[in-house]
Amino acid sequence: MSQTLPETEGNLKRVLGLPSLVLFGLVYMVPLTVFTTYGIVTETTGGRLSVAYLVTLAAMVFTARSYARMSVAYPVAGSAYTYTQKSFGAPIGFLAGWSLLLDYLFLPMLNYLVIGIYLNAALPALPQWLIVVITIAIVTVLNIVGIVSVDRANFLIIGIQAIFIVVFVIMAFVAISRTGTVDVMAPLRGDGSAGGFSPILAGAAILCLSFLGFDAVSTLSEEAKDPKRSVPRAIMIATIASGVIFFVLSYVSQLVYPSNQFADVDSGSLEVMTTAGGQFLNSFFTAAYVAGALGSAITSQASVARILYAMGRDGILPRKVFGHVSPRFSTPVYAIAFVSVISLAAVFVDLALLASVVSFGALVAFSVVNLSVIKHYFVDLTQRHGPQLIGSLVLPLIGFALTVWLWTSLSGTALVVGLIWLAIGFIWLLAVTRGFSRPTPTLDLQE
Repeated sequence: MSQTLPETEGNLKRVLGLPSLVLFGLVYMVPLTVFTTYGIVTETTGGRLSVAYLVTLAAMVFTARSYARMSVAYPVAGSAYTYTQKSFGAPIGFLAGWSLLLDYLFLPMLNYLVIGIYLNAALPALPQWLIVVITIAIVTVLNIVGIVSVDRANFLIIGIQAIFIVVFVIMAFVAISRTGTVDVMAPLRGDGSAGGFSPILAGAAILCLSFLGFDAVSTLSEEAKDPKRSVPRAIMIATIASGVIFFVLSYVSQLVYPSNQFADVDSGSLEVMTTAGGQFLNSFFTAAYVAGALGSAITSQASVARILYAMGRDGILPRKVFGHVSPRFSTPVYAIAFVSVISLAAVFVDLALLASVVSFGALVAFSVVNLSVIKHYFVDLTQRHGPQLIGSLVLPLIGFALTVWLWTSLSGTALVVGLIWLAIGFIWLLAVTRGFSRPTPTLDLQE
């Protein structure tokens, strides 16, 4: 059952407007995230990375719309956890939140890992593990200080990435023009090393992690000004804008470097940069990419801390730890620290597996949010006539089908890890409810 927080607890503050929410989503998704799994997905799809992004964007637009609609119905922290809980009940809501935790807990770890990979490639004297640990410490301090400091950092980070994108595109076209004849269809057709549509689906499934930003925006509903208007708009703007950026960057990159052979598949994008602009662009890319990954680490840690806070406030996770908001900083300090400890696994985890597992959690959460729209609007509110039927049933049903399709295209290892995670969550739910003999606590919608 919900309980009123003690008077000594702090409260989340409404300080974020539409531009800040859109920037939060863009920085979370990282415009340069194209290069996080560039080598892995290019190799998987046989040189059709840009096509895989189009497939993923098509699926994500439907799902982003579902998130936007549910954020209007329930403008509070908790995201898929809250939406599913209110639509299907507390036990199903918990499992949706548990699935969401999989990608949210691991996404900061993913950012720390790629920061370590690229900085170590640029500065071999610095051990990758040391880079990871230092970055975790910096991000933790920024998040504890407060969401306003995160918002301010976002402006600088998105600016650096925007400048890099312009420079990269210009230098890429200069490099392409020097090669003579260019096959503009090559990035869409591929190199023939992986034929058929299945490899594209496998790549698109991994790329779902690139679109987690619109989900992250919904977790800031309790810190947004006029959340019923600003959050839905920010979700759609961030999703479509990012999708266009991802497609353009992947398409241009494959024109510059029409190959899926890399010296190191994890940092394959460095070969694209060297081909397009030599050492200058390589160094510029490393700086811009690390800044973007740092921004994503900051925002992803902020989001998962708030989901842990929502579940702690609910009583499903220990309330004294996860339901605590610092009176001094107005941030969930203990939840932030917990995420930092989990993220230390970035010292030894594998990039390809981590990316796939993050996508597993995202796709499960995306699926249940699409179903939540149907349950809330079509079933409960009986919006079943004319345009309402399209918005309340047809579109979310398409979103659900597309996300399930991508989910089943993930690697076997990722599916096994994800299903084990869900099993652990179910066991924890049994323990909390004493075998369902006690009701699962419900989220307190009061701030």
